[in-house]
Amino acid sequence: MSEKIVSDYNGYDYKKIFWEDADREYEDQADRMAIRKLLPKRMEKFADIGGGYGRLANEYLKRARKVVIFDYSKSELKQAKEIYGDKIDTKAGDIYKLPFKDGELDGLMMVRVTHHLKHLDKAVAELYRVLKPGGVAVIEVANKRTLPKIVRFITRRSKVNPFDKKVANYKEISKDGFYNYHPKYVEEIFDKVGFKRERVLSVSNFRSKGLKKVFGTKNLVKMENKAQKLLAPIRFAPSIYYKLRKPEK
Repeated sequence: MSEKIVSDYNGYDYKKIFWEDADREYEDQADRMAIRKLLPKRMEKFADIGGGYGRLANEYLKRARKVVIFDYSKSELKQAKEIYGDKIDTKAGDIYKLPFKDGELDGLMMVRVTHHLKHLDKAVAELYRVLKPGGVAVIEVANKRTLPKIVRFITRRSKVNPFDKKVANYKEISKDGFYNYHPKYVEEIFDKVGFKRERVLSVSNFRSKGLKKVFGTKNLVKMENKAQKLLAPIRFAPSIYYKLRKPEK
């Protein structure tokens, strides 16, 4: 994020407040499950874009010889260093002007970032630039076409149309913007930039306080494992994961 910052996590204890103090074990496990399925098993240099304090680092540290966590928040990156030490490098900066050379990375990941991005197309173009030919990008996208959002629209509790490709900006969640995207809109961006889509997963399919109370996290995680592939064709979940490859020259 650049001069028009959507979310500044400097000074905010994201690890404790958002993850540890909240009931988000299911969401965490769903993310990890998808990453294990999509990331290459061997990479030379890998970057976690918007990786914050390195919540998901254990999913890629054994897969890459060199790991960089990139984020806008210097306080989040400091925390990542305190946790992982010399196992990682950190870089702070602007996601629209990534501090990597053209083709520098063999692989990258961007999870729980797109809902902060007003200019998704520019960010995706940067990801494509820093990835080497043949490299893999795993990108999670906040989906506007979920069942709860469809129900709210049909029952007139929301004016956001989940069926059109217009970007949804939920200002009631964040006054500076909280963005959700239609899958077709996102996929058109990927195609235009030049990425080749290799695999899609529907992730966090059962993200609901009610379902957690009824089924429990352990059972939801079991259900999630099967649902990620099964529901991928209809792009059902609040998080849609894409495995993308930059074509060889």
